[in-house]
Amino acid sequence: MADAIISVFDSFADSESKENSPPIKLGLAKALQGGVIVEVTNAEQAKIAEEAGASCIVIYPGRFRTRDLSHACQIKQAVSIPVMARVRIGHFVEAQILEAVGVDYIDESELLGNADNENYINKHNFRIPFACGCSNFNDALARITEGAVILWIQGEVSRWNLPGFNDIAETVRNVRSMMKETRNLTNTNEDEVFSFTKKVIASYGLAAEIKRMGKLPAMQIASGGIKTPADAALMMQLGCDGVLVRLEIFRSEAYISDFFYSSNPYRPDILYSSNPYKRIRAIVQAVKHYNNPSILAECSYGLDDTIAEDDYSVEG
Repeated sequence: MADAIISVFDSFADSESKENSPPIKLGLAKALQGGVIVEVTNAEQAKIAEEAGASCIVIYPGRFRTRDLSHACQIKQAVSIPVMARVRIGHFVEAQILEAVGVDYIDESELLGNADNENYINKHNFRIPFACGCSNFNDALARITEGAVILWIQGEVSRWNLPGFNDIAETVRNVRSMMKETRNLTNTNEDEVFSFTKKVIASYGLAAEIKRMGKLPAMQIASGGIKTPADAALMMQLGCDGVLVRLEIFRSEAYISDFFYSSNPYRPDILYSSNPYKRIRAIVQAVKHYNNPSILAECSYGLDDTIAEDDYSVEG
């Protein structure tokens, strides 16, 4: 079974030659620039995302658990766009397995919980590009130092401790904060770079590289609370390289039941979409034309099939 799975995947790099160079991995990550990444749970959702123009899909394996590799295999077979799979924080063996089967990207995700409460994965030991979440500049620098080349700029975990339901205001705040800190570093003189490294988790080499580039050496993807074309365009105008669209883009009764009715007395504001293709397509176009208000207006028509669920109470 393992041989069959490995034969299905088509990874970025040859499995016989491990290439760990950060510039190479950053180059692979740049394939996501200006695109929309969509979170999915199955092959059907993955195909919808691909048809709508998504640049990548990320497999959501369920709350605090991992999927059998055959599940990832089915999703990979269903699409031709890159596939990202998640591992628990610090669980380098899970990452080794995913690299062996050839997924395109790995997300070291707090959404699955921690396997190691002290250490993140040393991502320099892998040829495959890694993504990690961050909510501030220090977090971003730490993850880059560990080898991440994709950063989810996200809000804090919601009070339900569930993925995907961050307040967009938190995401906007953190995006603005990180862009401001990057500008501050870029505008410092050479002598001040040394002083800067004493205040943050960064080597002089990394700080100097950020100053030279004028940006972080990683793709910065906005994540959390992005539900409309306007939301996506906002993140792009603020300086992000792309956006992540969460599971609420799909209408999934099983997902809702699993996350809310079984264990939570409250329900956050969920968007139910009877036409996820239309909404994903609109967000893809909004990201592509984020500086064109006329096209953004066109993208915002015909989406009223989406119902905002404002009643937080659950009877029974």
